Amino acid sequence: MLPVEHNDPVNARILAISEDKIEGFVRDPFEEIARRSGVDVDAVMARIAAMLRAGTIRRVRQTLLATNLADGALVAWKVPENKVDAAFDWMFQRDPFSGHVVLRSTETATAGSDYKLWTTVKVPHGFSLQGHCELLANKVGAERFRVMPAKGIFTLGVGHVRRKTIEPGSKADQPAKMIPVQVVDLSEHEWKILLALKRELAPEEIQRTPWTRRAEEAGVSLDEFYRVAEQLNARKVIGRFSTFLEHVKPSAGGVRVTRFNALFHWAVPSGREMEAGGEVGRHHILTHCYWREAGPEFKNVNIMAVAHGTDKQLLLDHKAAIDQHLRASSIPVEYTNVFWGGRSEIKPSEISPLVYRDWLGQQLKS
Repeated sequence: MLPVEHNDPVNARILAISEDKIEGFVRDPFEEIARRSGVDVDAVMARIAAMLRAGTIRRVRQTLLATNLADGALVAWKVPENKVDAAFDWMFQRDPFSGHVVLRSTETATAGSDYKLWTTVKVPHGFSLQGHCELLANKVGAERFRVMPAKGIFTLGVGHVRRKTIEPGSKADQPAKMIPVQVVDLSEHEWKILLALKRELAPEEIQRTPWTRRAEEAGVSLDEFYRVAEQLNARKVIGRFSTFLEHVKPSAGGVRVTRFNALFHWAVPSGREMEAGGEVGRHHILTHCYWREAGPEFKNVNIMAVAHGTDKQLLLDHKAAIDQHLRASSIPVEYTNVFWGGRSEIKPSEISPLVYRDWLGQQLKS
């Protein structure tokens, strides 16, 4: 029996690379993980498959920069207290276009603290994000919602294992560069290959050259599959090849990857969002950092970032270090807050226009 906990020394070496260090499309991702972790490739594949079967790893998949393929947003929902849990369940179980579904709270009553339910939503190009949220609001009985599309991305990469030892204030030598959100249109042929590429790998697919079966599924040669995947990578459609840990619930052995999930809010003066996002996003503890406009409900917050950890005070220390860095960078902060995550479920958001059309038709009938 292979060890399946994330804190096993060999597993930790593998995960420190496989969580978020394999950028873009790689023909043999497990060989690349082996090379960079110093663990034999057969051991890498066996251990990842064992952790996937045990539930320590939630999924293994090629991620996409879906912000370029679909209209996406973070959405905060104001739902009556007696309907929040049912709304959470509906979003998670019945809307394939909602990804992260999280209940959040603040330490004290403050701007936006009555928005308890937070989700990420992606709607394929050609369909209405606003219309989708209105449909969801009607289904779950939401009183209000705030749609917050990303205007720029500064950090995106969830590496929980390697972040466990990061000290408050640890940051890159240079500010994070903003990745602009831009629309990418794909041909039917490209969609066919992309949909095969992005589907989660089953444990038995954890093998050398895992894309052979996916090329067959797409009805193309392996060379054609590689050609299109690498072309999509050059067009900034491909994200990372990643192993996603189950970081919300404890493992079968009772071990937790994280306990706390903090969504940091900052409001900086209009016109300084790129500068502020670059300074915030350079901090190593952050798994996500975006420029989003939250509006008056949230005191005009425009920079948001996420950090995870097992110690709540340590996360607050990380935020204090970021706050101090912003002051040292002469970037005024007009308002700041922390929204803490509670109940949480995560699934990949569907982005296929064909799937959306079918789903929408079913919802309109019901």
